[in-house]
Amino acid sequence: MPDYDGLVPEAEDSRATRYTTLAAGPDFRHELEIKRSRFITVLRRVGDEDGARALIAELRREFHDARHHCSAFILGPDRMTQRSSDDGEPSGTAGIPMLEALNRRETANGVADLSDVCAVVVRYFGGILLGAGGLVRAYSDSVSQAADRAPWVTRQRLRLADVPVGFADAGKLENEIRSAGLHVVGTEYGAGNAVLRVAFEDDAASLERVQRTVLSLSAGAYEAHTRGAEWVDLTG
Repeated sequence: MPDYDGLVPEAEDSRATRYTTLAAGPDFRHELEIKRSRFITVLRRVGDEDGARALIAELRREFHDARHHCSAFILGPDRMTQRSSDDGEPSGTAGIPMLEALNRRETANGVADLSDVCAVVVRYFGGILLGAGGLVRAYSDSVSQAADRAPWVTRQRLRLADVPVGFADAGKLENEIRSAGLHVVGTEYGAGNAVLRVAFEDDAASLERVQRTVLSLSAGAYEAHTRGAEWVDLTG
């Protein structure tokens, strides 16, 4: 297991209410060749340090003949856990540039807020030395280019409401709720009905809007039942 540097102490309580992370799905991969060296970047959404280390271990097995498996990850809504590893490259030429590339990338929100993401760059040495400056640019560019192409989502802490509906009405009402500008984050189908799950800002005005919208669209047939707050992926 590699040694890590670039650690920022983890916050006990999160004050952030939204950040950007990878869309749920398979790992995202991007390859860059520089002076015959191959730099294979893998991005994975992770929820903790164990998840990040699991990715590194998997890639060590998959690319067992590669010389370096450098890594960087950022965790938590406040991005307070940050670690990086040069994995045998000269100190400061790989992990820190990778971490900085994740830290400085601005997202659709217009801010730099990537989190819960691990980046691993697997390097196959091509026989030509890049020098310290060349390595810094190579590892930084590898992560930056992968980040530019990867699918991202906004993750936000929102209050949820359940709307139990009949099976026959579920699809139509879900579309109408979305058209009204509300976020439907899932539908559960039970034995007797379907339950639409709506996410909204945690304030009285937003709750009233959700309740009013559901009542209006269903002509009073259905109503929203509030739940607790959770972290939700917003896909549009």
